[in-house]
Amino acid sequence: MKNSYNLLEKLGLYKMFLKATPSKALVIRINVIIFAFFLVAYCTLLLRPSSPSAYQDKVASSSLVRCSLRECHHKAAESDVKMKAVLEEQGGNQMISPKKTIARREKPKFLQEMGIRGMKIGAINMEDEDLSEWEVHGDTIVKVPFEKVSDLFEWKHLFPEWIDEEEENEGFLCPEIPMPTFEEYGNLDMLVANLPCNFPEKGWARDMFRLQVHLIVANMAAKKGRRDWYGRTKVVLLSKCRPMLDLFRCDDLVRREGDWWYYEPEMVKLEERVSLPMGSCNLALPLWGQGVNEVYDASNIEQSTRKPTKREAYVTVLHSSESYVCGAITLAQSLLQTGTKRDLVILIDKAISLPKREALVAAGWKIRLIKRIRNPRAEKGTYNEYNYSKFRLWQLTDYDKLVFIDSDIVVLRNLDLLFHFPQITATGNDGSIFNSGIMVLEPSNCTFRTLMGLRKEITSYNGGDQGFLNEVFVWWHRLPRRVNFLKNFWSNSSLEASVKNHLFEADPPKLYSIHYLGLKPWLCYRDYDCNWDVADQHIYASDVAHKRWWKLHDSMDVKLQKFCALSKLRKRDLEWDRNKANKLKINGDHWKINITDDRRFVKQDLL
Repeated sequence: MKNSYNLLEKLGLYKMFLKATPSKALVIRINVIIFAFFLVAYCTLLLRPSSPSAYQDKVASSSLVRCSLRECHHKAAESDVKMKAVLEEQGGNQMISPKKTIARREKPKFLQEMGIRGMKIGAINMEDEDLSEWEVHGDTIVKVPFEKVSDLFEWKHLFPEWIDEEEENEGFLCPEIPMPTFEEYGNLDMLVANLPCNFPEKGWARDMFRLQVHLIVANMAAKKGRRDWYGRTKVVLLSKCRPMLDLFRCDDLVRREGDWWYYEPEMVKLEERVSLPMGSCNLALPLWGQGVNEVYDASNIEQSTRKPTKREAYVTVLHSSESYVCGAITLAQSLLQTGTKRDLVILIDKAISLPKREALVAAGWKIRLIKRIRNPRAEKGTYNEYNYSKFRLWQLTDYDKLVFIDSDIVVLRNLDLLFHFPQITATGNDGSIFNSGIMVLEPSNCTFRTLMGLRKEITSYNGGDQGFLNEVFVWWHRLPRRVNFLKNFWSNSSLEASVKNHLFEADPPKLYSIHYLGLKPWLCYRDYDCNWDVADQHIYASDVAHKRWWKLHDSMDVKLQKFCALSKLRKRDLEWDRNKANKLKINGDHWKINITDDRRFVKQDLL
């Protein structure tokens, strides 16, 4: 009612009311009040946005737009192309502020035992912790506020399944995680941070807030951490679950006390990691120069890696069967043809016979004998029963860095520049995961023990090592798919076949390697890709890629070629598939092709 009188006074109606006769005052008063009520209601409706879309437009114009999947890849001129975007909630990205409940926690005993006082400590995400005891010991606490990542920002936006590697579209935006302004801070003697941990919730390892705090700590340490004589700085993390191995290596863990983890990171390695893109939505190794159509100049990287100053090697693994010996021989020969000077190391178990070992050495491999590691979740006798043997790679600690390559791959261009990148650097696969066919890793007995300890805890999405490693190393760096180009045709279109077959046969090569999925070339007749003879293997069939492998095979020494002979059992299976394809009239006339492969008629079986 008071507001109504104020409105009347502003409109000059209140004085008129006072001058009215008593008999008429009541009528005027009622009418004026009703008028004022409708006037206020009208003004309210007039000033309010006309529809929900107006509110959304206002929010969209004042909020940061984060692009996600392939809909974000568009040409600037094509304004009619719709973008799939992630909008940050209004007010969703507020600065982290103290909550009501403050936990009083004692300073870790290991820091008290160190006897270091008067340190300048950067505190990150420690608003829920009472650090007064730290200050009592003469430490200065420097709080590092930051804008919390939006709840709408999901892992798949930073690690998408597909990105525009070829830069066929303009205007691509890769989302970024909010970071503090590091330049505002002086040097810090120590960093202490509270790491979010939602374990054992599903997807807890791919929590964006957890990644954000990790990256802030790592960047702050690299940019503002005071270093000792050994180039290390002090980082103390509070977490009920292990900090990310991708950023804080277990080799750098000095001590653990309950939920406190004390690290002294090797800053050269940490700087190497934080200098790379935040996620796989950007390439760690671009194909093209930024903003231009010219091939990316990798000469500096190539020059720095041409002559290894550290122990580095290419490595592969064979176990349980000799069926991939021919593939490993061909892989070694393809690597040597690129001019690499790195060691070639192969891990084998007792299933590989002496003649085959001698052939592997002749091909260029240095042999390391290993004991197989069983996958506790695999059924006995299955293909993936011992595929955790790949964990043995981390035991090659006489090397600083390794590039692992599956033995069903042939390398077409020099890959030495990969030694410039940290663990894990690889090409993308499905969803947000990497393909472990080619990957950069750093040997560490500590990491090996960690992997072994997680065997029963982690469930691999595909039952193999690739699924397992993707649950351990969730923060990885994307290489162009040309580095590990998969031989498949998922869309089954003529356009896809044309583009990929062009890349398979290009000379000089445009691909760094070809990854032969499906039935392997050495297990087929050389005349055509035998994936054509099996209906559910057509997505892996390419006579062009098949011919490329055999061209490399023919360039090898004849003494090595004989280890690619076909066993009696394999020849029987090939004939069975050809006859079945004939009866079913599968995919054209491949089954009609006359077989000229000499291995078909060799009586002596070497496999």
